[in-house]
Amino acid sequence: MNSDLHSAMKVGIVQFMAYPETGGGKGPILETVAKIVEDEFFGAIEISSVADPTSRADVARLLGSSQMVVGYGAQPIQLGGKLDLNARDREQRQKAIGRLKVAIDEAYELGAQRFAVLSGPFPGAEHEAEAVKLLVDSLNQLCADASSKGAMGVVMETFDRSIDKKALIGPNALAVEVSRAVRQAHPTFGLMLDLSHLPLQFETADQALKVARDHLVHAHIGNCVLNDRSHPLYGDLHPRFGVEGGENDVPELVEYLRVLREIGYVGDGKQNVVAFEVKPQPGDTSAAVIANAKRTLLEAWARL
Repeated sequence: MNSDLHSAMKVGIVQFMAYPETGGGKGPILETVAKIVEDEFFGAIEISSVADPTSRADVARLLGSSQMVVGYGAQPIQLGGKLDLNARDREQRQKAIGRLKVAIDEAYELGAQRFAVLSGPFPGAEHEAEAVKLLVDSLNQLCADASSKGAMGVVMETFDRSIDKKALIGPNALAVEVSRAVRQAHPTFGLMLDLSHLPLQFETADQALKVARDHLVHAHIGNCVLNDRSHPLYGDLHPRFGVEGGENDVPELVEYLRVLREIGYVGDGKQNVVAFEVKPQPGDTSAAVIANAKRTLLEAWARL
C-alpha cells in the first residue's frame, strides 16, 4: 500500500503556465493565485513577475497567508527578453545578470524560497567549454546577490538542446558539472528537472534523475510532443497529460515517480516539491487542464 501522496511530496503547480493570460507580469494574477491558494491539493506554487507594485503587494499578502512553498520562475523573463547568462559578449551577459538581480528583489517581495533560471542558448560545440565557464560565473553572481538579501536559493532548470529552447543546459550530466562548480561557493544551489523536457533531451527518467540525484532540489511534471514536427503542439509547449501525439501520460509519470522514490526525493515524510507545469491549449480551460493533471498524478501514485 502506498503512503498518502501528500505525505510523500509537496504537490505544486506553475501558476503562470496554468494561467498563461498572466504572462508578462500582467492580467488576473491575484485572482489566479487565489484559486491555487484556495485549493488544498496544492502545497506549493510557482509564480513569476508581477509588474504592478500594488498587485505585487496583494499577491505577497495572499501567499504569506497560505503556508505554501513559494517559488519564483525567472525563465519567462529570460526567454521573453532573450537574456543570455552565458553570452560571450560581456555587455549582453551583464544585462542578463542585472535584470535577474531585479527579479531576485521581486522574488523576495513575494516571499519566494527558490529562484529558478535557465542557461542561455547552446552556442555550438566549439564554444561550449567557454559558455559553461561564463554560465558558472553568472550563476555565482546571482547566488551571491540572493544570499546577500536572505535565504532564498537559486535553482537552474535543464532544457532541451536541439528541439525548442536549444539551451546550453542541456544535458543533465553537464548540469551536474555546473551545479558542482557553483556549489563550491554556494552550497544551496541546485537543479530542477522536468518530466516534460526529458523526451526533448533524449534522456530517460532513470538516466536523468540518477545522474542528478545529489543536485536535484525541485521537480516538474508535464507533457510534450516530440515525434511529429507537423503537430501544432510540437516542442516544449507543456500540453495536458495524454494529449494525442504526446510523450507523457500515466505510465511515464509512474516511472518518473518510481525513480524519484528510488533516489529518495519522494517518500514517507518527504516534502520536496513535485510541481505540475501544464498549459491549456486551444479548446482547453485552465480548470480542466489542472483537473487532468491531478487525476493523472493520483492514478500514477496509486500504481507505484
